[in-house]
Amino acid sequence: MALNLSQKQEVVAELADVAAKAHSLIAAEYAGTTVAQMTAMRKQARETGVFLKVVKNTLAARAVEGTEFAVAQDQMTGPLLYAFSMEEPGAAGRLIKEAAKGNDKLKAKVVAIGGELFPASHVEVLASLPTRDQALAMLARVLAEPVTMFARAVKAVGEKQGGGEAAAEPAAEAETA
Repeated sequence: MALNLSQKQEVVAELADVAAKAHSLIAAEYAGTTVAQMTAMRKQARETGVFLKVVKNTLAARAVEGTEFAVAQDQMTGPLLYAFSMEEPGAAGRLIKEAAKGNDKLKAKVVAIGGELFPASHVEVLASLPTRDQALAMLARVLAEPVTMFARAVKAVGEKQGGGEAAAEPAAEAETA
């Protein structure tokens, strides 16, 4: 289906807006992918915060101009599917990696993150990044560890001085005096 000039401008504007906000980009070759596979991938993309679009490469190249994904412009050739991670950097990587398991025709071609272009094999690295919830849980564990160690040290000192709770009684009497 051929697009007229105003429709092309709308597509470029939409993609430029997405590219300006996205954390990462994966462009994948999708030739040979069935409609059912593409529908399932689009559904999963909506659920995981990934903007997924099949668009002409010339329009995509114009859309990423001036963004950190401009480094990928030279690689935008052939029939490509563009996946932008909107909520967390690894979401598009996980989507493409998962979809490629059941579809040997789907192959990552471009991986871009932070203004750098990486080989297609870096989809694995991107997919292995923790989700936001996993990262917050890891941070909470790291922040809680010093407090836990301090509490253990205080308990050990108390037990060493006279058997745990018995050492706390004289301190309570000293406060009331």
